[in-house]
Amino acid sequence: MDKKSIFGSPVHLKIIKFFHENQSSIDTPRGVATWIGEDRQKVRSALEDLVKNKILVADRATSTTGYGYTRDTALISKIKKILSSLG
Repeated sequence: MDKKSIFGSPVHLKIIKFFHENQSSIDTPRGVATWIGEDRQKVRSALEDLVKNKILVADRATSTTGYGYTRDTALISKIKKILSSLG
C-alpha cells in the first residue's frame, strides 16, 4: 500500500489521526474501532496495513493484539506534515 492509498482511505486516515493525537496509546482493534466509530473488521485490516507500513507497531499476545504508534521521530514528522496538508 502506498502513501496515497493509506492517506486516501477514510478508515486508515482516522486511525492515523487517532494514534498521532494519542501517541502513547496502545489499543486493540475493538478499542480503536470504538474510538473512531468504524467497523471492527475494516479497522483490523487497516491496522495491519499500517503495521506493514511501519506507522503502527503490533504487540501480539496469545489472546489479542495491541497496536501503538511508531516511535520513529522522522516518520512521525512526515505524518505530521501530511496530516496538516490535508487540513
